Amino acid sequence: MNFTLRVIGSALRRPARRLRYGSHRDQNAELFLPAGAGPFPLVVVLHGGWWRASRTRTKLYTRPIGLDLVAHGFAVLNAEYRRVGGGGGWPATFDDARAIAALAREQPEAARVAILGHSAGGHLALYAAAEGGADAVVALAAPSDLEARPGPETFALMGGTPAEAPAHYALGNPIRRVPLGVPVLLLHGTRDETVPVKRSRDFAAAARAAGDDVTLVEPDADHREVIDPQHPAWTPVPAWLRERLSAPA
Repeated sequence: MNFTLRVIGSALRRPARRLRYGSHRDQNAELFLPAGAGPFPLVVVLHGGWWRASRTRTKLYTRPIGLDLVAHGFAVLNAEYRRVGGGGGWPATFDDARAIAALAREQPEAARVAILGHSAGGHLALYAAAEGGADAVVALAAPSDLEARPGPETFALMGGTPAEAPAHYALGNPIRRVPLGVPVLLLHGTRDETVPVKRSRDFAAAARAAGDDVTLVEPDADHREVIDPQHPAWTPVPAWLRERLSAPA
């Protein structure tokens, strides 16, 4: 079965509830719960797509990895956020990342909370962790240094170039925020042609030097394969989360 067919099949599962954290149409999330009595370790899932309004969580297949995490015993908050071209950009997108982390902690089923993001969502996951919103963070193929060869997508998100908006980059560029103060998993495919694996290598070096607990995994995978729950690249993620979220809060 190919990835697209698996996506369609797994999308049939209904969330336990749908939530809102603001009045904008994109300030919403869906909560999935595993079987049994809680509380459960909860994982926030943030999709990628260069922070653009045209790319949504439904189009970028975050539900399959969320449902895989549910099968491993995690509660999952699959969240949308304001994006460039639809009310997002600086500071709205960043405000939403913080609000989603707070929403996760408010759920009565939630124990410890991790934030997981892919690509642009990985950038936002690292940012939210820097803001104190998580007990652990997972960044999959993340552009973790916005000042390393930034392009128009980054400028649109940040409201200008690093020279034009230095205060925005000081707060919103994850590599400028280390140490994050929580365990970090960076998973980045060596065949990624969208976001170079060097971004995660450089972030890992900077975070470790600052004192963070960082795990860097470099599977033989491309940009998309790291969010395919049937691909070997995904395998380390549930195990790492289980280990990092099992300790008492």
